[in-house]
Amino acid sequence: MLFFTFLTPDLLTPTNKSEYWMSIEVISALEQQVQCYRRLAKLAELQHVHVQQEQTEALLDVLRTRQGVLDEIAALERTILPARQQWSVYAQGLSSPMRAKAEALLAETRRLLEEITSADRNDALVLQQRKLNVGKQINKTKSGLQVNRRYAAAHGPRKSTLDLQR
Repeated sequence: MLFFTFLTPDLLTPTNKSEYWMSIEVISALEQQVQCYRRLAKLAELQHVHVQQEQTEALLDVLRTRQGVLDEIAALERTILPARQQWSVYAQGLSSPMRAKAEALLAETRRLLEEITSADRNDALVLQQRKLNVGKQINKTKSGLQVNRRYAAAHGPRKSTLDLQR
């Protein structure tokens, strides 16, 4: 939660009031976005467990949940984007405590995003390796079938020595 003791809205001019509330809105969106990224980081940990244990259905559930959190982040980004696009100008208009808070939130967002991206990259490598292994197994099975067919073709049909007349 934000605590601002340096300015109160009733002491501001109309122009400053709108800038103040816009700043509060952006910082609030940044705080909510950090919470979303924290949830994504926890979901990435859960995803890793499901990837390691080959729990496909549980993995799909985690991915669906992650998509919902990403949708929340996208909605928050619409509030943050104008400030982010002109961050130096925006940050100069903030008081020192608000600027420090905003920059700390952005730094935490970057850290969490790097953590999530790294975990996702590792999981993707595990899944790719698993896919390659399955492909190799399929190719071995195909090769084995081809060898069996060639062998059968080379030695012709076998006559049974079993007497079925009895």
